[in-house]
Amino acid sequence: MFIKRLEITNYRNYKELNINFNSDKILFTGKNAQGKTNLLEAVYYLSSLNSFRAKSDNDLIKWGENFCSIKAQIKKFDVDIDLDVCINPPNRKRVKVNDINKNKISEFTSNFSTVCFTVDDLLLLRGTPEDRRNWLDSAISQIFPAYTERLIKYNKIRVQKNNCLKNLKSNLNADTSLLDIWNEQLAIAGSNIIFIRLNFLHELQKIAAVKHKEISIDEALSIKYISSIIGDISALNKFEFNNEYILENFTKKLNEKKQEEIIRAQSIIGPHRDDISYFINENESKKFASQGQQRTIVLALKLAELQLIKDKTGTNAVLLLDDVLAELDDLRQNFLLNAIGDGIQTIITSVDTIHFKEEYLKNVEIFEIKNNTINPICK
Repeated sequence: MFIKRLEITNYRNYKELNINFNSDKILFTGKNAQGKTNLLEAVYYLSSLNSFRAKSDNDLIKWGENFCSIKAQIKKFDVDIDLDVCINPPNRKRVKVNDINKNKISEFTSNFSTVCFTVDDLLLLRGTPEDRRNWLDSAISQIFPAYTERLIKYNKIRVQKNNCLKNLKSNLNADTSLLDIWNEQLAIAGSNIIFIRLNFLHELQKIAAVKHKEISIDEALSIKYISSIIGDISALNKFEFNNEYILENFTKKLNEKKQEEIIRAQSIIGPHRDDISYFINENESKKFASQGQQRTIVLALKLAELQLIKDKTGTNAVLLLDDVLAELDDLRQNFLLNAIGDGIQTIITSVDTIHFKEEYLKNVEIFEIKNNTINPICK
């Protein structure tokens, strides 16, 4: 997979930008607040229809404008594909593939995959459960685009259920039959999400453990899924329970927590409350790992994600590295750059080229960003 051209209009700090990519290795340099991350964000948006840092699509629109657009031409399996997104609130975003409108998210995102590694990802282990869930869901969606629509369906059901709970809280003697209907739908949708997450983590664990050991030599990485439905599940072994088992436990838990949820007027169990824990030699990394060890885990996870996309889809994702090299020591920098194999298009942002060996820069297309303009640097 290869992005050949990127065109953005009214996006963040850019009024209009057209840029062609002619190499597997792209480096954007420039001082902070020049718009380097904005370019990576635009590329990532084409693979997920979400930003890795903005809460709302409105945040992507240049100040004073009422719309923004991102267009790109990518090459996948030797076929050129044109992608086009227009964000024009309050209207629904318009997405096109080869100039044909697409109504389902998966019909658009299935065309292009990225793995994004930012400075914020280095804090993944110390962040919130929501941060870890968002990373997990995003990673799964790169391989199974329809997963995003399942999440949307689950969250819509949860919103309706919460509205029902608020009504019941104000009238504790009201009929709860409507709540039972929402619980049934929530259990079906939620158990499917948990099942997919568990299977994904099992596949990821196998690759990440190898990547991690290559860096740390004698440290073993393991992952656990912390479920509010079925407890703590190790990703080391193939999950032995099927979807029906999860659904049965989900339904049982909902019945047990029914009165508590009514009193609190919110859904207190389900995949929206779950978490992921990482262990080094069976010690929880969040509590016991050093900063270097935690960064090694995140690096292993990102490289495993990249490998898993190739294994499952048959094509490499585009790798986006947003200023992370400056935050890694020499060992981890070298491991990351050496782990990027041939055929993996990599787009990197950095303040300068100081973190790159001269040999690596020989095959890199370098651009400098300054005052919202991009200029190629001749080597």
